[in-house]
Amino acid sequence: MTLQQLEYILAVDRYRHFGKAADACNVTQPTLSAMIGKLEEELNAKLFDRNRQPICPTPVGEQVIRQAREILKQTDGIKDIVAEEKQSLGGIFRVGILPTIAPYLLPRFFPQLMKKYPALDIRVREMKTHEIKEALLQGDIDAGILATIEGLEEYMQTTLFYEKYQGYVSREDVLFSKEILRTSDVASSKDLWLLDEGHCFRDQMVRVCQMKSSQSSQLAYNLGSMETFMRMVESGIGITFIPELAVMQLTDTQKELVRPFAIPVPTRQLILITNKHFIRQSLLEVFVKEIQDSVPKNMLKLGAGQALV
Repeated sequence: MTLQQLEYILAVDRYRHFGKAADACNVTQPTLSAMIGKLEEELNAKLFDRNRQPICPTPVGEQVIRQAREILKQTDGIKDIVAEEKQSLGGIFRVGILPTIAPYLLPRFFPQLMKKYPALDIRVREMKTHEIKEALLQGDIDAGILATIEGLEEYMQTTLFYEKYQGYVSREDVLFSKEILRTSDVASSKDLWLLDEGHCFRDQMVRVCQMKSSQSSQLAYNLGSMETFMRMVESGIGITFIPELAVMQLTDTQKELVRPFAIPVPTRQLILITNKHFIRQSLLEVFVKEIQDSVPKNMLKLGAGQALV
């Protein structure tokens, strides 16, 4: 039994497909299948039911996979202890990040970080909040970048910065004539684009606008992205919310559609979370510093007139 075989069965469990698991592990499918087959022979047990689609672990396979995940987590811990002792800024660092943060934050610091620390292999995955929490508990990622919410007490949290929400209003909307938006204006709109259920960005906006039923104020596009909604607004339909960093990427023409909120300005707190036992503190300190250096200094503190949502 090898660590590589354990990594392969975890990949099959994640993707429920031998081909996709092989791609994720950077090996051919025959190689991955043969290695798993040898492990099954050694254990004298079938770990996966290959007759089902998608492929599923057998009952004994589920138990082996749980133990394999713990073994690999402990192995990574040993490597982390050595790396931290050397204050090494190399190796793999896996990060989950919200889709409402990634397109606006990553370009600001990621390229410079890679140039400064070429030995560091950062692997980024866009994930919703509940997926980040679960992935941390399972050991699938090392850290998560998300907006603060209740229920994060079991994680170590580091504040990154504070980001105001802005309105993005089409020229045809009645709210376009307003220089400043009030949350009551938005709450009464019938043309509000919102992300689908499960996005904390949506939950925060529903809370800010005190909507009793977000469905009554939502256009019929549940599975959209923030970028899609912005294009819809630009085409003349409805309004949506965008974070402060997104505004900085807009053209002058696009900025004409931006409307600030009246005081108290709804603001989200962006944080980095890890498991409390995460060892590589030197790496975390560098990562946090690179992010904070990439945003305007006024975003590092909660300003007067801002209210966390």
